Order: sequence, then structure tokens, then C-alpha cells
Amino acid sequence: MNREKKIIQTSFIGILGNVLLVVAKAIIGFIANSISIITDAINNLTDALTSLITIIGTKLSTRKPDRKHPYGHGRIEYVTSLIMGIIIAAVGGIAIYESIITIIENRVASYDYISLIIISIAVAGKVGLGLYFQLVGKKTNSDLLKASGKDALFDVLLSTATIIGIITTLVWSFNIEGWIGILIGCFIIKTGIEVFTHGISLIVGERADNEYVAKIKKIVCSFDGVYGAYDLIVNNYGTNKIIASVHIEVDDSLSARDIHHLTRKITAKVYEETGTIITIGIYAKNEANDEIRNIKKYILERIKNDKNIRQLHGFYVDDDINLITFDLVIDFDCKNPEELIKNLRFELIEKYPKYNFYIIQDTDFAD
Repeated sequence: MNREKKIIQTSFIGILGNVLLVVAKAIIGFIANSISIITDAINNLTDALTSLITIIGTKLSTRKPDRKHPYGHGRIEYVTSLIMGIIIAAVGGIAIYESIITIIENRVASYDYISLIIISIAVAGKVGLGLYFQLVGKKTNSDLLKASGKDALFDVLLSTATIIGIITTLVWSFNIEGWIGILIGCFIIKTGIEVFTHGISLIVGERADNEYVAKIKKIVCSFDGVYGAYDLIVNNYGTNKIIASVHIEVDDSLSARDIHHLTRKITAKVYEETGTIITIGIYAKNEANDEIRNIKKYILERIKNDKNIRQLHGFYVDDDINLITFDLVIDFDCKNPEELIKNLRFELIEKYPKYNFYIIQDTDFAD
């Protein structure tokens, strides 16, 4: 079964399970005049709605690329996360409002042991749904299913609080259900905010996973003639839709034919092992004499203990005009990278007056 069908099937199971929970809890809540149980039922209703949104988002995100959207529609999944977050948070706000009214008006719920048994069974069912969502979410790499699973397991904690409220009423005639409703509402809002902010973060663009970055660089550097992989930039256009670029360092004696064959083999292997479409740029390596090697060694020693500099690469000497160029990857915490580069350049020109230095500020896109 492909990813889309599995996500949709799981979401339909979620809708069915949550609708059953909503019906059971709503009936008990209205009979017992319990705001905490009704709030719990509303919480399950939001889970059913989020499963429906997951289905819609998944269907839209798998539409084929077109002229206007050549990278596909995978990021629609991230937009549906925003919608889910807003809905969940809004329901939490309503739940808190109704619970406060219950406390002010001193409404008293009327429970029996049948209510306790049914709610307990519902909790067990919710545990099963939550674990199932998370399992399928990991297998399909679906952020929406993972979020739904996390929300479902949070619901178990909230429903357990409802059970505690029922027990305190049955055993000690002590009514705390309004406060439990507020607690549930706060958790619902918290979950909504987390889902919303996660969607925002994905749309803005997150740093690529370290394990994924290491795997890409390992593949690239496994080819003979490649001395290093730098400037890896990863663009995510939805789950399993990744386009990346990287620079490789090779001998400057390679011909265009040699570079063509090498980069073709690299792009094919990266796609085969990671599913990533990657483009490759070239840094030429020309450390042909001791003087050049000593200059590079000095610069590397000079920047080694500077916490603002993450890496040096792209080192190249143009002998015709005595120009040395290289890239410096500057840490995001550096307050004044322009000043740092300017001072380093003046220092190098003073030490090696034969050469001019052109230093390019680079961004720490991936570790």
C-alpha cells in the first residue's frame, strides 16, 4: 500500500473511532449534566475533524506538479497543520469558557458507575488509536499523523482526569468537574499551539536533519577524486520531496568530461539511496606548492579557535593575478561578520603582501 492510501486509511479509522467516542461521551455528559465529559467529547470531535483535514491535505499534497507549481504540492500538508492548530486551539478556548460558566453557576453533575465504566473503556480505545497513529505516522513519515497520535495520547491523560472527577463525585460527593474542564481546555490549547507552530516552522524552513546531512556528505565523498563536500543546501517541498545542492572539491586538472562523468555518478547514487534530487557545483583544488600549502595551513590555524567561524572551504589561488579566494562559514551568533572578515583580510594581506585575498561570507545551512 502506498503512502497516500495508508495515511487516508488510518485517518478514516481515526474518524470512525473518534465519532464513536464523541457519541458515547456526549450522551453520558448530557445525561449526567457534566461539563468535563462534554468537553472531553468536544475534544474527541476535534480529533475527528483533524483526521478529516489530514485526508484533504494528503489528497491535495499528492497532486502532480504543474507549470505554476513545478515543485509539486507537498507543502499543502504544512498548511493543513496550521488549520488543525487553529481549530484545536479554538475548541480549547470554548471548553475553558464553558467550564468557567459551570463553576460560576455551581452546576452539579450526576454520575453513576455505568458512566465510569464507559468512560474507562473509551480511554482504553483512545490509547489504541494514539499508538496506532504514531506507528503509521513513523512508517509513512507523516507529520500530520504523528501530531494526531500525540494529541490522542494527551487525550488519554485528560480523560483520566475526567475519570478522577467522576470518582471524587461518586465516592466523596466532591465536585471538581469545572476545574477539570478548564484543565482539559488548557491542554487542548497547548496542543493546538504546538501543531500550529510546527506547521509555521516547516513552512519557514527548518535546518536539515543531522543524520540526513551526514548521509548525503558520506555518499558524495565516497567517490574517488572528491576531497570534500560543502555548502549543502536542502529544500523540502513536502514529505519525501527534497531538492538539494552541494559543492564538491576536485583537482583543478580535471577536464569538463571528467567532471561531467563524476557529477552524474554522484547525483545518481544520492537519488538512489536517499531519493534526493541534487545539483553539484565545483570547487577547484590547486595546492601545487609549499608556499600555497603553508598559507592555507596558517589560515586554518588562525581560525581554528574562533568560535564565530564554523568552516573554511573553497580555497583557491589564481596565480595569474596572485589572488587567493576562500569561503568562511560564519556562525549565526556572530554579531558583526563583516567586521570579522574585514579584519582577517587585512591581517592576511599584511602577512602575505604578495597576494590579495577575497573572502566570501557563507551561511551555515547544514552541519
